[in-house]
Amino acid sequence: MRALAFFTATLLGLSALVTGCTQQPGAKKTAANVTRVDAGHDAQKRAQTALINAKPGAVIEFGEGKFDFDATLSLEDVSDVTIRGQGPDKTILSFANQQQGTGGEGLRVKCPENIAIEDLAVEDAKGDAVKVQDTKKIAFRRVRTEWTGGAKETNGAYGVYPVLCSDVLIEDCVAIGASDAGIYVGQSENIIVRRNRVEKNVAGIEIENSVNADVYENTATDNTGGILVFSLPDLPKKDGRSCRVFNNTVVSNNHDNFAPKGNIVATVPPGTGMMIMANDQVELFDNKVETNKSTGLLIVSYLINQKPIKDDKYDPYCESIYIHDNKFANNGDSPAGDLGGILGKILGTPFPDIMYDGIRDEKKLVDGELPEAKRIRISNNGDAKFVNFDGGALNAAAVFANKKPNIDRELKSYEGALSALSPVSIAGVK
Repeated sequence: MRALAFFTATLLGLSALVTGCTQQPGAKKTAANVTRVDAGHDAQKRAQTALINAKPGAVIEFGEGKFDFDATLSLEDVSDVTIRGQGPDKTILSFANQQQGTGGEGLRVKCPENIAIEDLAVEDAKGDAVKVQDTKKIAFRRVRTEWTGGAKETNGAYGVYPVLCSDVLIEDCVAIGASDAGIYVGQSENIIVRRNRVEKNVAGIEIENSVNADVYENTATDNTGGILVFSLPDLPKKDGRSCRVFNNTVVSNNHDNFAPKGNIVATVPPGTGMMIMANDQVELFDNKVETNKSTGLLIVSYLINQKPIKDDKYDPYCESIYIHDNKFANNGDSPAGDLGGILGKILGTPFPDIMYDGIRDEKKLVDGELPEAKRIRISNNGDAKFVNFDGGALNAAAVFANKKPNIDRELKSYEGALSALSPVSIAGVK
């Protein structure tokens, strides 16, 4: 039956493509464009058929209740579509019974432009909860993603997951239990992530290989790491820069790391409030960062992982990082993870609020220093403690050469300011 349903749905999809190509994006949403899907018998077939038949201007509206789906729901190759429910605690799309070979995601979207997903929950997907790819102007509003069985390595990697998108808005969402990141924005441009709550994920919010992002007024608590800004090698989009992280509450991110081994976030020490790795032009300000047991903020090069880099276009260093006017308190009391084990013997406890590995691109140094615009600048963070732990001396070659790290706890040489980054603007978003 499933094969027959898929065949029928595919034919309907081809038909929708043919007719959809004659319509223009920006079609007006009217009551006549709303397709209602209620819970109950055949909900999987009715929902997928509605998504396949969607034309520009369509609204796919799920009713109140719990929907038990056994395969991925997908929307493809159509613009100007809204997928909505009655609220994140009223419309629950459950994929707990998702079958092997039916797609890993809960909801998967790959459309040209202007897609909104609102007021619903996606629970217990085998893979990512909601993945949106190659789409311009995507909005997630009041979406909850959750794995209800607690923290497990087998949970899906990402909750809210736009990748290779532009003009991304994620607001008032909740993400719980992802084995990688609750909210993950990858290889995208022009991004606003605001007023979300992330908890019990490995990474609460992760901005990876992305350009122009504003991350603000979010609450990250009880994750392994609260908010991460990363750039990684071997991805189609190399560039990670221009990210502002401000007015967030990042408290008690002390959850055990339950990421699958080999995953890069499996290296994040439990108890990391915020982390910047191999990213340029990051401005962190006005954040509340408290009671994270390893440290409040970790600034590191990708080289700290001691993994080989085969991507010759990849830049593994952090440059132009500006940390100012944050409130740090009671971080670093019980450092964990490999980094905690290694550095604990060197630094003692508690660890400082702000920790920097000090690894720089030697080719860019002028008289032993980076040019002013590429430096790490840290100022006006109250009584926050700091250390440059000389991560370059923690690798195997340095240990073999009996080179001891040059620990620098003096903040003075890092004090100063960089130019403030510009706010992100998305047309139609206030």
